[in-house]
Amino acid sequence: MAKTLELIFETAAGKSVTLSVDDPKEDLTAQELQEGMETIITQNIFEVEGAAFASVKGARVIDRNVTEYEV
Repeated sequence: MAKTLELIFETAAGKSVTLSVDDPKEDLTAQELQEGMETIITQNIFEVEGAAFASVKGARVIDRNVTEYEV
């Protein structure tokens, strides 16, 4: 099973942006996610189309089952 953590932010221009992290740590807490995302905003690490990340919108883990067939 493949897992992806999605961190969802809103930019200063009001646009939603999602950062994806493959194989996230299993025991992440809501508090750790909140603090990490706030650090990303505070450090002004990313911007999209000239607009910095302004607020935390949400976070989620996506589980997917992948079945590969040899053809």
